[in-house]
Amino acid sequence: MIVVLRPNLPPEEIDKVVAEVAKLGYEPRTIRGEVQTVIACIGDEQTHRPLETLVAWPQVETVLRVQKRYKLVSKEARKEPTVVTVNGQKIGAGQPFCLMAGPCSVESEEQLMTTARAVKAQGATILRGGAFKPRTSPYEFQGLGEAGLKMLAAARAEFGLAIITEVLAEKDVDLVASYADVLQIGARNAQNFALITAAAKTGKPILLKRGLSMRIEEWLLAAEYVLSNGNPNVLLCERGIRTFETYTRNTLDLAAVAILKQETHLPVIVDPSQGCGRADLVIEMCKAAAALNADGLLVEVHPNPAEAWSDGQQQVDFERFAQLSQSLKPFVAAVGRPA
Repeated sequence: MIVVLRPNLPPEEIDKVVAEVAKLGYEPRTIRGEVQTVIACIGDEQTHRPLETLVAWPQVETVLRVQKRYKLVSKEARKEPTVVTVNGQKIGAGQPFCLMAGPCSVESEEQLMTTARAVKAQGATILRGGAFKPRTSPYEFQGLGEAGLKMLAAARAEFGLAIITEVLAEKDVDLVASYADVLQIGARNAQNFALITAAAKTGKPILLKRGLSMRIEEWLLAAEYVLSNGNPNVLLCERGIRTFETYTRNTLDLAAVAILKQETHLPVIVDPSQGCGRADLVIEMCKAAAALNADGLLVEVHPNPAEAWSDGQQQVDFERFAQLSQSLKPFVAAVGRPA
């Protein structure tokens, strides 16, 4: 870390700060300028006490961190991209583009089986579907629970698709993990660290969605909880953030895809359905995500969105999903991904 001192400090005041830095376990190296002095603090920021508290000292102007707080998630920790394997499918840099698709909520066996058949025909390899649903209103459909999980398992057995579904509560982690191939941590739980830790300890791959108002650093620190608990299999999912814009349900932050590709070795998934909340915009958002070299998509698909029990306005029907699948091909090829 670097401690920047206020201008024109007398030597004895500088020495006090140097002594405190040493007391906290760092090796202080003083760099004296004509007006201002900085102290380079040599030591591992992950194991030593933080120096940010020194800003409370009147001699200190600011404290700058050198190492990233998300140590395991950062490319500083791992230069090679992480590849997550789900039911034989490899997801990550240099791997085929991954298409995850299915209904927002599991409503019935017929609805789920029909959707699974349709999305598989268009190249999807992972079936999404919510058995437990986090709804803003307590009066809205909350999901079928374990009955929905059993339907998802039946669809996997029938069509060979891996299953991704959301886990909402720490008490349900083992139950959901017994059915799912990937555990989804949704936006509302993106900083529920007890839930994230419990999910990580199952060893199952974790799809970690970005929180509704979450900064990228906070998102990566949430992912750090998974890796620090011995689970390297994390998929980061950009699903839009809350802004002042009301034309769309959320603002899909596609710049985050490019930033994550620079900052972390983890695969990046984009959810355009939650990202904009409008079915008519989903295809264009998918094209943009593929062009940015995202590693996959998480798309909501329903046989009849107008009759969906949740979020029908953002789910595409089978015809539009087929258009989406075909329209992606030139964009996926343009970034050099294998077919």
